[in-house]
Amino acid sequence: MIYRLLFILLTCCSLTVKAQESTPSGSPPLTLDEAVNLAQANNRQVKNAILTASIDEDKIAEAHTYRLPSLSIYALGSELLTPVDFTFQQGVFGNFPGIGPVPPTNTKIHTPLQPTFYGFFQLSQPLSQQYKVGLNIQLAKLAKAADEQKLRGQKQSVINQVKKSYYAILQTQSSLASNQENLKFDRELQRTTEQLVTEKAALKSEGMSVKARIAQEEYDNLTLSDTLASQKEQLNSLLGRDVRTDFSVVDVPEATSLEGNLAEAQKKALSVRPELRESRLQLQQAELNRRITKADYIPDVSLAVSNLSLVNVNLVPSNVASAGVLITWNPIDWGRRKHELATATKQIAQSKNSLNDAEAQVLVDVAAKFRKLAESRALLAAARLQLEAEREKLRVVMNQYEQKAALSKDVLQQRSAVESATNQNSQALLSFWAAKADFEKSLGEE
Repeated sequence: MIYRLLFILLTCCSLTVKAQESTPSGSPPLTLDEAVNLAQANNRQVKNAILTASIDEDKIAEAHTYRLPSLSIYALGSELLTPVDFTFQQGVFGNFPGIGPVPPTNTKIHTPLQPTFYGFFQLSQPLSQQYKVGLNIQLAKLAKAADEQKLRGQKQSVINQVKKSYYAILQTQSSLASNQENLKFDRELQRTTEQLVTEKAALKSEGMSVKARIAQEEYDNLTLSDTLASQKEQLNSLLGRDVRTDFSVVDVPEATSLEGNLAEAQKKALSVRPELRESRLQLQQAELNRRITKADYIPDVSLAVSNLSLVNVNLVPSNVASAGVLITWNPIDWGRRKHELATATKQIAQSKNSLNDAEAQVLVDVAAKFRKLAESRALLAAARLQLEAEREKLRVVMNQYEQKAALSKDVLQQRSAVESATNQNSQALLSFWAAKADFEKSLGEE
């Protein structure tokens, strides 16, 4: 019986290793890189950001069309409800020598109740508007560039969420495997304890304690299983696939390289962070918008060709065609353009302030994430050393138990200490990877 118990206790030494290496059987493995790639390709928020950038391309093409000639057509077909009569008195247009009065007699012109048609079309080529059109094309291109930075930011945010979710699943999966191994051990220990109680070699209270421990671990096992299922559903949603898709995560190798110094990290973030690039583009948009507003002072000048057609209308020609220069301008606006220009100037100042504030926030964010990562790395090192120390203590206690220099409760107590150290090491590792993901996001990395 003693050798059997020793065999059971020896399994404690490998519990943490098995917990870290085991993965649920029957579930297809999903690596972190595969999860990131799936999220970039299928995440619904990323897809919407891609569509927004695609819409901007259509807006740029739309802005180019304003450089080309435009054709306006107006047509009206109608019939008079009452006749229109004209009477010209004798000599109303004058009395000329050799001709006499024009008209020579009173003349009445009658327009009958019949269908009539009025048609007008105008073909115009913008001239002075080309400058403003060019500015609007530039503005559309800047809007597209800004939305591309929003797309980069959305991808980075999704990747950060995927990494954190993946690490959380890895930690829960590891805890579940460790808990299942502990449950096997305690059930075997229960059988051994019950036999020892029967032989009056152990107290009944020891058996009751083991049963209570098994009940608690069964509850923990259920809780961890439910947590793991929920975490997998959340990750599947981030990956843009059916939330019911089953999978298992794969251990991620620990990073050993340091992150350099804070100054280099902040410099890199200032150059590549998408929100900073977006703020700089917004400043350019505000400056360009002021130029567009100022261009409203320029009259609209176009080359125009027009034609007027009148069918079944008396006294006027049936077709009147003309070509020339069309000028449209509103010289009196009661100060409207002046106030619009002042508004655009103030918006430039707002954009500059927003850019400066964004740069300051990025510097603060990078510094905070840099320090958090250093803290989590130090915590992980301490937790790992503590786990190694507790394992060594367990080995010593088991040797003492084999030499009958220690009691079984001493072994169980030290086993609990190893479990606690294992959990702390697992939490420290999860905190480290989460801090790592946050730091990479703060640098603007994809």
